[in-house]
Amino acid sequence: MNICVYGASSNAIDSIYISEVERLGELMAQKGYGLVFGAGAQGLMGAAARGVTKGGGTIIGVAPSFFNVDGVLYDKCTEMIFTETMRERKQTMEDRADAFIMTPGGFGTFEEFYEILTLKQLKRHSKPIVVLNTNHYYDNMRDLIEAAMDQHFIKPACRVLYQFCNTPEEALSYIEDYVEPEFDIRNMRMLEETFTYDMVEKTAKTR
Repeated sequence: MNICVYGASSNAIDSIYISEVERLGELMAQKGYGLVFGAGAQGLMGAAARGVTKGGGTIIGVAPSFFNVDGVLYDKCTEMIFTETMRERKQTMEDRADAFIMTPGGFGTFEEFYEILTLKQLKRHSKPIVVLNTNHYYDNMRDLIEAAMDQHFIKPACRVLYQFCNTPEEALSYIEDYVEPEFDIRNMRMLEETFTYDMVEKTAKTR
């Protein structure tokens, strides 16, 4: 199984994020999972790659060709794929991955997460999606999503499409135990009645 990891490209972040994502990569490799990522050498992209390298795992880096300059890309990828555009890059990462983990990041990371989440909502794929909430970084994002549900901008049934996890161990456990939800965009009303927030949380805790 290959897991796509999204995350920050900057090193100007607290070391707790870097160490946790490096540990995520190492755990992935120890479990035999490959990494698909944006090929960056810095920030949390680089941390994930270093962890996988340390654990002896395989790495698929995907980057637009204009990123191929000194120091930008991770130089120990098992396979490096160059694309012409950022859009092609995201499509290639989606195609090569069996699951997705969003680690802390900025605009680019948010955009990648929301696109892959929207595609799942539209049933363009059925792969597990995890938000790695290291140091409570994504608490505000979770609150925003909940507020959007409360005000009827997002259907509550969409909670089954993703999972917030606080540690790398929880993230990988969720992916390993993942069961595709019975989710149909043509039948959202029934799903709203069937799934509740408490049910989703209870299911996650028993995995």
